[in-house]
Formats: sequence, structure tokens, C-alpha cells
Amino acid sequence: MQAADWIAADWGTSNLRLWAIGPEGEVLAERSSADGMGGLTPDQFEPALLRLADDLLAPDRVTPVLICGMAGAKQGWIEAPYAQVPCPPAFGGAPVVAPTGDARISVRIMPGLCQSGPADVMRGEETQIAGFLADEPDFDGTLCLPGTHTKWVRVAGGQVLNFRTAMTGEIFALIGQHSVLRHSLATDGEADEGAFFAALATGFAEPAAIGMELFSIRPASLLEGLAPASATGRLSGLLIGTELAGAQDFWQNRDVVVVGSPRLTRRYIAAMERLGGSARAATNPELALSGLIAAHQLEQA
Repeated sequence: MQAADWIAADWGTSNLRLWAIGPEGEVLAERSSADGMGGLTPDQFEPALLRLADDLLAPDRVTPVLICGMAGAKQGWIEAPYAQVPCPPAFGGAPVVAPTGDARISVRIMPGLCQSGPADVMRGEETQIAGFLADEPDFDGTLCLPGTHTKWVRVAGGQVLNFRTAMTGEIFALIGQHSVLRHSLATDGEADEGAFFAALATGFAEPAAIGMELFSIRPASLLEGLAPASATGRLSGLLIGTELAGAQDFWQNRDVVVVGSPRLTRRYIAAMERLGGSARAATNPELALSGLIAAHQLEQA
């Protein structure tokens, strides 16, 4: 295996993913492991990195490693402070040098982003945003990054202006696993599309009634024979509809790009279109890598 010129890494809560980059910017190797931040103590990060990258390191020189994501959290390798928006998504603040014992590596962790009024934070998504702006530097609109904690991000002039986070994905998981509604939902996660869109309209029009609408799923299954797939679609539609009601300033009458898994991207685009908006999917499947490369190039400039 050819030694890497430098290494890019996206270190999340559950997984570590890295790319070995060659002298011409080419990807020499891509690797991943389940050594996420959530399962490591600070002294375990370097061994986890070396398990994936040991044979990619030249023995006679130092290989730079640039990391984004949860390795920079308070519970991670070393805390990388947040940069205050508005600022560029990549290197809005200086990266933090992580302590290492192996003389073959020099590790830097990128900062996340934060805002006040209302308070919010992101760590990892800013690198995807930097990757997107590397492809579309003149973008003026909103990026929607759906997931466990969905980010709605206003971007213009190469900067993140402001953002909000919705806990929709986590709430869906908590309700599905720990609430009384778990007895009504599809065990395979299948969601009826018609039930989803009907509940989407309800959640969007009546977000203040979300608590009552959610509970109605249980009696509908007990008394009216609501099918599990319909119950799952209804839960998803209510939560996403309520989220979109709160995020209207981000997606109505704006250029919106959705950055996420194919399933969630399709669902959010369909939801916005059903409610009178429009959105498109990001076309680059490796935005985190593109963002790390853009940050590395800025640092080298």
C-alpha cells in the first residue's frame, strides 16, 4: 500500500471513516470502523485511528491527519471549540492539535459551529457544508441535513449565516422504542405513503396539537384497526409536518438542497413539495471528504 500524503477522517458518534489522500489529491484508500466517539475514552482515539491507518503511514516522515466530527466534542479526543456564525463552514476557527504518542502522525481536529439567540451547535455537518460549497460556491439558500438531529442551515456568500436543529429523528426513535406507540408501529419500519402525507398536512397545519395527534395513533390501532405501516407513516408525517411548520423561514421561497441518506432525502423533498415548496438533492455523495479536502487546501494556501 502506497503511503498517504495526508489522511482525512470523519469521526462520528458511532463510526470512524477515513481516506488516505495521495500527493495529487487522489484517494488511495478508504476505510471505516465501528470505533465511534461514543464508545471511546480520550486515550483510545489514537489506537483506534492507528488500527485503520497504520499501514498507510510513511515510516520516515510525519503524516498530517485532518479530522472532522465528534472526535472534537467535549467527550472526544480533545475538545475543538465552536466557531461563531456567521462564518465560513471550513476553518471558521483554527483546528485543534490532538495529543499523540506516535511520531508518524500529526492530528488536527476541525471546530464545529455555534450560534446564540437561539443557542445551537453543529459538529461534523459544517464539513459537509464546506464540501457542498466547494461544488457550488455561489449558493444562496438553505441546506437541509436530515438525520437524528436535522439541521436547517442558511448559507450565502460562502458563509453559514444561521441555523436551527430539529430533534425529529431522535424523537421518532424514542417514541418507536420506548413509548406506548411502539405496540402500534411496523416492526420492519415500513411506512404507508398515504398515511404519511395525510399526517404531514395535519402536523404542518396544527403543530400545537402534536401531543394529542401523536396519542391518537394508539386508539386508532386499537379501535379502528389502523395497520402498523399506516401507524408508522402517521407518526413520521406528524413529526416532519410539525418540523416543517417551525422551519418555514428556512425552506419557503428559497433554493433548498437536501443532504442526507437517499431515503430521508426523498422523504423531505416530497414533504416540502407537498406543502408548496421545492427542493433538490445534493449530487455529491462524498461531501464530508470534499469538505475536508477544501479545508486542507485552505490550510496549505
